[in-house]
Amino acid sequence: MPASSPTILATSAGYRPHPRLRFGFGPMMAFTVQLAQEIPRSDRGGGPRICHIGTAGGDDSGFQRDMEEAAREAGYELHHLSLFSMPNVEDVEGYLRGFDVIWVNGGSVVNLLAVWRAHGLPEILRRLWQDGVVLAGVSAGSICWFEGGVTDSFGPQLAPVTNGLGFLPGANGVHMDSEQRRRPLIRELVAAGTLGATVCTDDGAGLLYRGTELVEAVTEVDGARASRIMRDPSGQVIETELPIRLLG
Repeated sequence: MPASSPTILATSAGYRPHPRLRFGFGPMMAFTVQLAQEIPRSDRGGGPRICHIGTAGGDDSGFQRDMEEAAREAGYELHHLSLFSMPNVEDVEGYLRGFDVIWVNGGSVVNLLAVWRAHGLPEILRRLWQDGVVLAGVSAGSICWFEGGVTDSFGPQLAPVTNGLGFLPGANGVHMDSEQRRRPLIRELVAAGTLGATVCTDDGAGLLYRGTELVEAVTEVDGARASRIMRDPSGQVIETELPIRLLG
């Protein structure tokens, strides 16, 4: 599909160990920026600009500073949209339109969805997505774009969330190789019809969507996998591994 199509990168990735910083940005973030630069926008000027939205983590100021340090080291300009205790800008949509990438961090996807809806973010983000701003994120920042997934937002035991933004069809599973409880629960929920077909990523992997079509799975970690879990017409749950490309 053409690069001008609305673009979402849904991941279990983005951060890498760094010798001096809390973390650095890896190839997944570089790929996200590359996607943004492929999209023609008349209002783009200068280098890549990223807006980090950390609602799922309560807009933690310490993590925001860590994101700024990682961006500085990688050569990106990064700012934040904070919603606690009030939005940090008067015109949220106008502010977000000044960025090439909106990167949504992990944490509580349930709280993220509730706070975003209270502030009208779903409608704003849908318009930005359709106008060429790349939407991306990790963990909660991956699940949120879909119809649902599984989450520990309610407590230590994983539970379904079914009121995602629905920009992308079906459900999303994250951290599939590092949190072993996710796969059996997703299979159970797909079998019951609670979740639709669910696309899943191991740590280090991501899913690239153009419009609502999955066009590629990518990874910054050699050996990380992506898969689709779905129910066939007979009611049997089938899991299919997706082709995946290792990012440079």
